[in-house]
Amino acid sequence: MDSIRKQFPQIEEAAWPLLEAWSALLREWNTKINLISRKDIEYLEARHLSHCLSITNHLKLMSGARIMDVGTGGGFPGIIMAICYPQAHFTLIDSIGKKITVVQDLADKLELKNVEARQCRAEEVKKKFDFITGRAVKNLPEYFSWIKDNVRRGERNSIPNGVLYWKGGELDDELAALGIRPRKTISLGETFSDPYFEQKYILHFDARDLPRARKPRKEVS
Repeated sequence: MDSIRKQFPQIEEAAWPLLEAWSALLREWNTKINLISRKDIEYLEARHLSHCLSITNHLKLMSGARIMDVGTGGGFPGIIMAICYPQAHFTLIDSIGKKITVVQDLADKLELKNVEARQCRAEEVKKKFDFITGRAVKNLPEYFSWIKDNVRRGERNSIPNGVLYWKGGELDDELAALGIRPRKTISLGETFSDPYFEQKYILHFDARDLPRARKPRKEVS
């Protein structure tokens, strides 16, 4: 964890004991529920944690900011962001009950009062948020069809309100299908030397562009 701390000097000192406790709890849960593949769990901090923490290089949140993490799984990136941004409120949702059980347990044991965990689908949530986050949940057109009505426009935070999406691989085909471009594409391969981060990105879409997102194409049977 020391090497990761050096990579993210902007993270408050109070967050690091919580991140270390999170790591131990998640490893324990991973023996019961397959949140991360067995062969990948040894890289929990160097890859998965760093992957989520990288947003702190680019985002500052005002007090009271509201974020919804859709398809949170084991709390990536929602729990990690909640630790790093205690001034903001995070709603973490997933349709799979056992994953929400994990997220709720993590939030309880880490005493994260700024986390709400819900088992539901994004389409069932009627509230609006400053940011929607997701990490490799679905293809972009399908994901945006779930959440584009849940983001409110605004510029109170360091970047305009919108969607922050962690994605790997080639982007062009999905972005063409989506019909809108991110306002910023953060290349994590430029931040980390580990080859794992090559072709891994965080995409920031401005809320003002979301109404123009195309609906996903229906598969022809």
